[in-house]
Amino acid sequence: MKKQYTLFLLLLVALSSVANAQNEVINSIIKEATTNSQLEKTAHELMDGIGPRLVGSPQMQQAHDWAVKKYDSWGIPARNEKWGEWRGWERGITHIDLVSPWVKTLADTQLAWSPSTPRGGVKGEVIILPEFADSLAFQKWLPNAKGKLVMISMVQPTGRPDENWKEYATPESFAKIKEKREEMSRAWANRIQKTGKDRRTLPQALENAGAVGIVTSYWSQGFGANKIFSAYTKKVPTIDLSLEDYGLVYRLAESGQEPMINLVAESKENGLVPTFNTIAEIKGTELPDEYVMLSAHFDSWDGGTGATDNGTGTIMMMEVMRILKKVYPNPKRTILVGHWGSEEQGLNGSRAFVQDHAAMMPKIQALFNQDNGTGRVANISGQGFIHSYDYLGRWLSKVPGEITKDINYTFPGNPGGGGSDYASFLAAGVPAFSLSSLSWDYGTYTWHTNLDTYDKIVFDDVRNNVVLAAILAYMASEDLKTTSKEVRVPVGRNGEPTSWPAQRPPTRKGGVD
Repeated sequence: MKKQYTLFLLLLVALSSVANAQNEVINSIIKEATTNSQLEKTAHELMDGIGPRLVGSPQMQQAHDWAVKKYDSWGIPARNEKWGEWRGWERGITHIDLVSPWVKTLADTQLAWSPSTPRGGVKGEVIILPEFADSLAFQKWLPNAKGKLVMISMVQPTGRPDENWKEYATPESFAKIKEKREEMSRAWANRIQKTGKDRRTLPQALENAGAVGIVTSYWSQGFGANKIFSAYTKKVPTIDLSLEDYGLVYRLAESGQEPMINLVAESKENGLVPTFNTIAEIKGTELPDEYVMLSAHFDSWDGGTGATDNGTGTIMMMEVMRILKKVYPNPKRTILVGHWGSEEQGLNGSRAFVQDHAAMMPKIQALFNQDNGTGRVANISGQGFIHSYDYLGRWLSKVPGEITKDINYTFPGNPGGGGSDYASFLAAGVPAFSLSSLSWDYGTYTWHTNLDTYDKIVFDDVRNNVVLAAILAYMASEDLKTTSKEVRVPVGRNGEPTSWPAQRPPTRKGGVD
């Protein structure tokens, strides 16, 4: 009995010692994250110094090289791993002026992968895509597009976001403007449909008919932001005008005043260029061939500077690695971070990594991905892993309550991935979790818009997320248990079991059609 009691006391002492050691590391993580944060500096270097990171652009390669050097300055080995090739494209100056019936410089940008104008630019009348009875009528009209710049987006009935209308308008007025917008949206979609073309093929038909430019305006219905997508033209430029200037030119054309604009859009095609993921690691000491992964895509659209999509996820994971290297330099398991290329075109970088490192996938303890804006983490799902509540619960219990108190959890959650890079790992059976954040009007304000810039980052929220992810990575590395990969079998609508989502082969070579 005395021997058993002695063993019990020794066990208590050992457990107490482990707990004290954990608390010391966790306290050091919190202190470093809050008193010596490098987030603002790192964000400035990436978003302001390098700028947007369109896959295949020189800025994307510059960002990869910058990240490797940054990690090296923190004593963390990093490398760029080639995953494929992509259409190389380099943005130049875009400048557009209304020259008739009066003179005004317009707010615009050319879309990604847009062809350039001839030297000196182009000058032409702006016309609105008319309404057609059917696709045959559209084909008969097409010669009228020759020498013109054609507007193919709906004009907005209001330039004020819904928040303004809700706060200041009468309920009747607010209801009326929403109804009008919906009616106009349906009518415009019907107009496009009757051409027999879609958003991709309509610009191509117009340029083949001799149009000298395509003019769009994809307003996101929030705070003046415009959604910035890619061009589908191959010979003539596609430009996106701000809501205000698009409306101005549209109304002039609609009233028969034949507005004329002068457009200069400079860009450069660079052929197929190599594309990369940036990988950094802190080598494990006891279980070096088991892994804890941090994950965030590195590429962006290039209308803004990719600050919240996904600059915030990027700087968050870089800061986590910096802190862990400083306060936890000898982890039990290897801690890796993946900064993925070409998430925006179909998770290409992360899918390629999973395929290229297939033997590594069963050895990943857990992966944490962040990719939906600047807000505090608000939702974590167990992604269908039956025992996720057990291990995630243990790890999360070490995170300060003021960080976890507003997080909503779904355990075990549903199997399968979402629209970001963790889905590539889920498809390979890895316990991969999305650290999903508060909106901050992400969908209408910054996501894929020209306003996704440094000034939209909420650094206190990102700091909270750094503490959360650093502690999760630390606890996952230290855990004596290997995480269970057992998944709840998803059931289809017919009640029959279904399988995990299939892993699509990664796109190794690509561009836009």
